Amino acid sequence: MTRRRPLPPKVRRGLWVACLLAPAAAVMTLFVVVPVLGAFADAFRSFQGPRPTGWVGLANLRDVLFVAPYAAATWRALGHNIVVLLSLMVVQNGLAYLIAFALLKALPGHRVHQVIVFLPVVLSAIVVGILWKLLLNPIFGAVNETLALIGIQGLPWLGDARTALGSIIAANAWHWMGFPALIFLAAMQRIPREALEAARIDGATDRVLLARIIWPLVAPATTIVVVLTFIGSFNWFELPYVMTGLEGSPGGATDVLGLLFYRTAFGAVSSGLEDFGHGSALAVLMFVVVAAVSAVALRVLRAREIEL
Repeated sequence: MTRRRPLPPKVRRGLWVACLLAPAAAVMTLFVVVPVLGAFADAFRSFQGPRPTGWVGLANLRDVLFVAPYAAATWRALGHNIVVLLSLMVVQNGLAYLIAFALLKALPGHRVHQVIVFLPVVLSAIVVGILWKLLLNPIFGAVNETLALIGIQGLPWLGDARTALGSIIAANAWHWMGFPALIFLAAMQRIPREALEAARIDGATDRVLLARIIWPLVAPATTIVVVLTFIGSFNWFELPYVMTGLEGSPGGATDVLGLLFYRTAFGAVSSGLEDFGHGSALAVLMFVVVAAVSAVALRVLRAREIEL
């Protein structure tokens, strides 16, 4: 009876790693890869209720982009997503950069401040949406009551088309500001102290440090923050859904692509019709836009890192 030769160490290690990765790969395949491929297939089909009735090619994609009434809703929602993206880039990430610099100075209590800044990030988007909906309530909300104390008349924040989207953006900035702040802080802490001290000796102010010295040196962190902010802005769903509803109230002023996709595919209060074909087309467009722009942004921003 011949004994089996033991497997080489590299082979055994590879089999062990494969066994560890297999459960995660199976879950990802079942709950991510298969649904994504299904959505791509459904984007080229027509549906009667939940049942596919045949292939229609690019008709669904053409409808959501160029044919009324789908096209008007698509472009309006896309415009709101772009507004969200630009606002979060400037407000959320800009304030996060300044907060990171303040934490870098290691003022008294800075470790407690780090926890306070990051604490909202661990909250669920549902909790944040309900909390801010209460704070912005025009009758008993803390925001309007605080404004009344200083003689300023409050506003119907979520009930006015002019302020509704901005209110949700402010809530989102409060929720996620701690994440880019800690990313920027970690990048700033990697900068040699000698470089900052030499700049101080040469008379550099905080403004010069932030704009001319620190900003170029945190380019890798900026790449991460910019790409994640873009992806988050175009996947916006939970916060506007909780704060203003599936219709993007008032009057569609807070409608975004995520809400439009869900409303189209699964129906809404105003329309109980389920249109999986056009809904899947919207999902595919969102996926393609996010993937393509993220890839280009990564390439451009990483090239900037190399140049610096």
